[in-house]
Order: sequence, then C-alpha cells, then structure tokens
Amino acid sequence: MLNPFELQALEQAILQQHPERVQTLIAHMNPADLAGWIEQLSLEAQVRLIPTLEQAALIFEFLPKTVQAQIAEQLDPADLLQLMSAMHSDDRTDLFKGLSPTLQPWILAELAPEKRHQIQQLAAYPEESAGAIMSSDFVTLSPELTIQQAIEQLRQVAADRETLYLIYIVDALQHLLGVVSLRQIIQAAPEVQLKNLMTTDLVMGQVDEDQEQIAWKLAHYDFLALPIVDQAQRLVGIVTYDDAMDIVEAETTEDILKSGAIESLPNLSLKNAPILSLYRQRVFWLVFLVFGSLLSGFGIAHFEEIIAAHIVLVFFLPLLVGSGGNAGAQSATLMVRALATGDVHFRDWFYLLGRESLVALCLGGTMALAVSVLGYVRGDLMVAVVLALSMLGIVLMGCLVGMSLPFILNKLKLDPASASAPLVTSICDASGVVVYLFIASQLLF
Repeated sequence: MLNPFELQALEQAILQQHPERVQTLIAHMNPADLAGWIEQLSLEAQVRLIPTLEQAALIFEFLPKTVQAQIAEQLDPADLLQLMSAMHSDDRTDLFKGLSPTLQPWILAELAPEKRHQIQQLAAYPEESAGAIMSSDFVTLSPELTIQQAIEQLRQVAADRETLYLIYIVDALQHLLGVVSLRQIIQAAPEVQLKNLMTTDLVMGQVDEDQEQIAWKLAHYDFLALPIVDQAQRLVGIVTYDDAMDIVEAETTEDILKSGAIESLPNLSLKNAPILSLYRQRVFWLVFLVFGSLLSGFGIAHFEEIIAAHIVLVFFLPLLVGSGGNAGAQSATLMVRALATGDVHFRDWFYLLGRESLVALCLGGTMALAVSVLGYVRGDLMVAVVLALSMLGIVLMGCLVGMSLPFILNKLKLDPASASAPLVTSICDASGVVVYLFIASQLLF
C-alpha cells in the first residue's frame, strides 16, 4: 500500500512521464488496492496511467462507475476500445451505458461483433433486473462430452471467461440441462460423460427477476454464481457473487438514505454530486416534514390554557416528545430491517404488536420513573404524576407507531424503508404533544 507521500510521488512520476518510477511505486500491488489509489489521482494522471498498466481492464473494473466514465471520456479512442474489449461483459456494458451519446455509436461500430452483440443484449434489460447485471462470460459444454474432451475445451476458453468454477451443460438450443463444478471434472475419470456427472436439481434466476432476489438466492444457497435463464429456459447469463455484493451494497445504501428521509443519488458520489442534485435529494421530505410538524403547533394552541396555568409543563415538553420520537425511530429501524431480511412478515404483525407493547411498557416505565423525579423537583407531586403517565403513554405510542408503519407500507406495496426516522419522529412529536397536554388538562385542572 502507498502512503500519502508515495501517492504524491506517483502523481508526479505519471505527469512528468517517468515510467520506471511509476512501475517501482506500483509493483506487486493488488489490482483492487491499486484501483483505490488510482481513484485518488487527478483525472489527467488517471488518463495517462490506465493505458500503460499490464492488467488495465482488471484494475479499471475495480474503479467506481462514475470514475470509470470520467476516465473513459478522456482516453484516446484507441486506448478506450482496447480497454473495453478486455473487460468482462457486464462491466463493459455498465461502462458503455455511462458513456456520452456521441461516444456510444463509435464504440459499438469498432467493437468486435460478439462483444457488440453482448452490449446490445445486456443493455436492453431493465434496470434493477437480473439481466442488467448478469455476465455473458460463462462456460457451456455439451452433455455428450467426456471429461477428457471437456478439459480440452476448457483450456481453450479459460482466458476469456469470468469464472470456471461452474460449467453449465446445455443442449443445442442453449437450454440449461445441468451444472458441473470444476472440482467434479478434476476428480472424475477421463471417460465419464458430463451427462452422467452433472447436477440437474438446479437453482436459477429469471432474466426479469429483481436484482435483490438474485442476491438473496446467491447468499441463501452459498453459490459462487447463479445461472440466469429466459422464459424458454435458455441460459442467457450468470450473476456472480461479487455482483451480488454490489447489489447488496446498493440496496443497503438506498435503505439507509430512505431511513434518513433522503432520496438516493444514482450513479453519483456525495463528493462529486452537483449542489442542485444534493438539494433535490433532500428538499421534498424536509418540506413535507415541516408541514407535519405544524400538527405539534396545533396541539399546543389547543391547550393554551393549561400551559398558561402551569408554565412548568413547557420545560418538559421537548423531553417527552423527543423520547417518543426516539423510541418510535428505534422500533421502525428494527422492523424495517426485519422485513428486509425476511425475518418477519405481515402475518406476524399482531404477534409482534403484543411483544412490542410489553417492551414499550417496560421502556416507558423506566423512563417514567426517571422523569417523575425531575417533575417533582421542578414542580410538585401532581406534575410528577403527569410526567410519568405522559412518558409511559408517549413511549408506548411511539413504539407502536414505529413498529406498525413499516408493516402498513409493506402491505401497500411501498418500500418499508420509507418509514424513516424523521417521518416517525414527526408523527410521534405531534401525537406526543396531544397526549402530554391532554393528561395534564385532566389531572391539573
């Protein structure tokens, strides 16, 4: 790994055209680590360095998609064509889709016919589908081949394929018949035919299946790759475990952003995103929640008399409503995650409602004891009772709202992650004000 001083030296060596110094600095670096350092270089240095690397395509694939597109637009056309020709089909397609409309036709015209067809085929699938992330770099063999013949064919195609750990057995029309692992081939006798060795109990994905479901299958069955078939059960691609990790990362990022009431920024990094995009990413929910917070104001206005008579109540108002919002946000976070992982389902709602009520009562009771002491010190015994009952009710209500909202959204076919902490907090704030001042009006008048 390079330290910051070596990174600066690498930048200077590239810009001053000292190839020997460059090779000395990056020698023996892992491609993934080298890509991480290339990402930190200036665009000019990136454009000069990439074409000179021995494993340029492999290293380039480790770079973020936005960085790839920026570099590709500045590369010499011949260097870009050579780079894209050496990339894996799925990464090549992703890069192609990120290029400018003026560059795309030239790339298609200059690429080899097989690679051009791969791009056109993969780019046609809808985003978020298995087809959009699958690779065409898989190995297929005929079921009639012997192990000896299969090994000979594998030697011929090994250099151009993304993975050889799994070999797919297909008929003349590309229908998926079975799968054989490389270990099985190595261990089998040379005269055994693949049809007698292959596994026919297959787990596969559909080309139009959601990416998140594909990632779940790979994780659930602990596969290195998942075959993807079309409606006619013809093998059209594979999704590898590294692609599944990218899917999980993207989906997790999206859920985290939604939990903060923030719209996602597709294909943009926070560091380089335009100010207008960052504004649009956040403004809708903030404006929406402003109007949601007005409900708290209406509640306070309705109970003006009790507030005027017992001004001490105002001192504890932020404490109580904040506790309800915090409890609700915790419950919402737990339920959103449980729904996302399949740990709970809608049919579990009523069962979990009872469990959450017990937990909320315990939490609220503990917090009620603590706040009642403050109420007695700042006010009197009745203020302490009001605070204790209010805390118990507000925390109970917050927990139940936070737990239930993700279930409701899920039932309505909406993303449960939309039950964000700010949304739950706003609901709990408004309702907490009403609960607190209602109890106070009943006990202090």
